[in-house]
Amino acid sequence: MLIRQEMPADYEAVYGLVAEAFATAEHADGNEQDLVVALRKSEAFVPQLSIIAEIDGELAGHILFTKADAGGNEALVLAPLSVEPKYQRQGVGSALIAKGHKTAAQLGYSCSLVLGSDTYYPRAGYVPAVQFGVEVPEGFPSENFMAVKLRENAKPICGPVTYPKEFGL
Repeated sequence: MLIRQEMPADYEAVYGLVAEAFATAEHADGNEQDLVVALRKSEAFVPQLSIIAEIDGELAGHILFTKADAGGNEALVLAPLSVEPKYQRQGVGSALIAKGHKTAAQLGYSCSLVLGSDTYYPRAGYVPAVQFGVEVPEGFPSENFMAVKLRENAKPICGPVTYPKEFGL
């Protein structure tokens, strides 16, 4: 598996991958691929944190972390994580998360937030965000709103979260 930064030449294939990955997802609103397009054009976009996985030259997965605000401190939000259905449950998502966390820490980011599966994301170190003092956005189930510290020396985060406007929250 090759994991690398997404390039503009990948955009069309990533659009299709995200649409396909979420077509049968339990929790999806059907516009995840359009969210990726909008986030790429936003001030929240960090090109180094739009990452793809390839297996034998074929696109297998994509992850995107974008900038957000958590209690007046810069944080990241992980959304979306997409894996081609035929490659699901083979470690692609975990590898993308690990690479994203490592790159984000190297770039100086201290934490990542995610709204997602409370059985999947804890495997990558995520815990309920309330344990950090992060306020759960209205309408989000607290058990599914999680955070992970990316650097040991990171300053604490707490308070309300403001997502990039492209999320429409």
